[in-house]
This record gives sequence, structure tokens and C-alpha cells, in this order.
Amino acid sequence: MASKGQLKVLVLAGGPDRERAVSLDGGGHVAKALGEAGHEVVLRDVLPDDFSALDEFEKRGGDVVFPVLHGPWGEGGGLQRELSDRDLCYVGSGPGAAGLCINKRLTKIKVAEHGVATPESQLLLPGQPRTIEAPVVVKALEEGSTFGLSICKTEAEADAACELLSKDYPRLLAERYVPGKELTVGVIGGEDGPPVDLPMIQIVPAGECYDYDAKYQRDDTRYLFDIDLPEDTLQRVRDWSLTAYRVLGVRHLCRVDFMVDEFGRPWLIEVNTMPGFTTHSLLPMAAKHGGIGLAQLTDRLVHLALTGTSDTRISTG
Repeated sequence: MASKGQLKVLVLAGGPDRERAVSLDGGGHVAKALGEAGHEVVLRDVLPDDFSALDEFEKRGGDVVFPVLHGPWGEGGGLQRELSDRDLCYVGSGPGAAGLCINKRLTKIKVAEHGVATPESQLLLPGQPRTIEAPVVVKALEEGSTFGLSICKTEAEADAACELLSKDYPRLLAERYVPGKELTVGVIGGEDGPPVDLPMIQIVPAGECYDYDAKYQRDDTRYLFDIDLPEDTLQRVRDWSLTAYRVLGVRHLCRVDFMVDEFGRPWLIEVNTMPGFTTHSLLPMAAKHGGIGLAQLTDRLVHLALTGTSDTRISTG
């Protein structure tokens, strides 16, 4: 085992999911930042049929795995189950919380049980009629980066979206469309300490939707920290972010996404248990705004994983 200072860290990136390119990009940034923090870092790909990176990590007596993967397998419990079965120390939620949060419907049900408002939704299985009327958001039940998502203003658009998306995704979610301000809150915490919310961001895409291009490729998306909403609304969003972290069993980090409607009512949309780490990604952007650089952020996360506790010294300014 390495000392409190330098750790042997395996950064995993890539994987089989549609966000592979985003994962590879973010993994590179995490590996570089951990190196700057003084750790011995190896960056490797991982696939459901290729765990050679983990085999090598175990042979060399590694300390912490930092999986920077997104999507149903990399973020949704498959990889986490393998890491847990090997009894490895790793950054991020365990397989139970990962599997819960990747399922947008189950996430909504769980947080609603604890007083968090979330838009009305319906699980759509093959051949099942949609009962939520347009305007409606039709999306893949377990996917990220707005893959498999369509905002439908009319019944015809919604019917077409359901038909098209069902070809690739056997389970869809129809969710009441909430126009308004899009907010996101990054949360960092640990098993034995209180979670910490990072500075809130309002996302203002140039187009109608904060889609894949707006997230990772375009430079005209605006990110606001000075948000024109009443303080009680902003505080409710913060409180609900921390509630979601706690009741969903999240570990170490997550990002919680909201819409705030024209009446100032916040609605939780989803929870991401492994937010992105690209130059456009929101959690490191929020951390930087709060005075936490990427090297410090990644260093804190590997130590949270190593100790199993949160580090309340993290300051958000």
C-alpha cells in the first residue's frame, strides 16, 4: 500500500458504451491531473470481455481504481460489480447505487419518496401505449449524454419518437416536458462524512436542447454561476441534490440535474454517478469555480475512495 501521499492509481477509460469517446477524453484529463498531484498513474481501456487492466493492477499491488466511464455498463453497475467482486478500492458508487441511478425511472421513484419533485413519467415497454400527452420528452431508460432523447411538442412527434427510439432501446421513458431554466449541482462526499455541494451552474444552450453537440463539441453553450432565481429556489435545489445523493446511496461524487419551470418550481430530472471530466464537463467546471482545480479534485476523490470517508476540508468558496 502506498503512503498517504503517492498512490498507485489505475484510471479506466473507454468501455463499450456510446459515450466511449467522451470517456477516453475525460480519462486522459483525470490521468494527467492525478500525475500532477504526485500519483503513479496508469491509463487503460476496459471492456466486458477484457479485464487485463485489472489483472495487471492487482499484480502490481495498486491502490485505487478511478473508472471514468459513462453509460449502461461503464457507469450503470456492470463495471462496478466486477470491481467490487475483486474487492478493489475504486472511485464512485457501488453496483447497487450505480444500477439504480442509471435507471431514470427508478431514480425518480426513489427521490420522490423523500419529497423531491420530479416530472410525471411513464415507463414504455414494447407495444405499450403512451398515456402522457405532449409536450413530452421521450428518452432511453438507461443512457447518457442525451443519446436516445427527443423533445416532442406534438402527439405526432411523440409517436414518431417512440417508434424510432424503440428500435434501439427496448425500454423508454416518457416524461412530462418542463420548459424553463436548466440547473446542475455537483456533489462530493463519502461514506462516513457529509456530502458537499459544489457551486450550482445554469446551462444555457444555443439551441433548444443541451444535447451531445452542445455538451462536448460546440463552444456557444453558456454556463452561468450568477443565476437569476430566488434564493429559496436555489436553496431547495441544493437541498434536493444532497437528499438525492443520500437516499440513492451515491458514493464519492455525482451530478444532479434539474429544470426550474416558469413558476420557479424545481424538478429533478436525473442523477449521474460518474460525471464527465472533459474540458466541457460540468462537475470539474463547478469545482474550479469554487477554487478546486482538477489535480486537487481528483486527488481528493482517490483519497475518499481509499479511506471510505468524505473529506470535509473541500472548500467551495
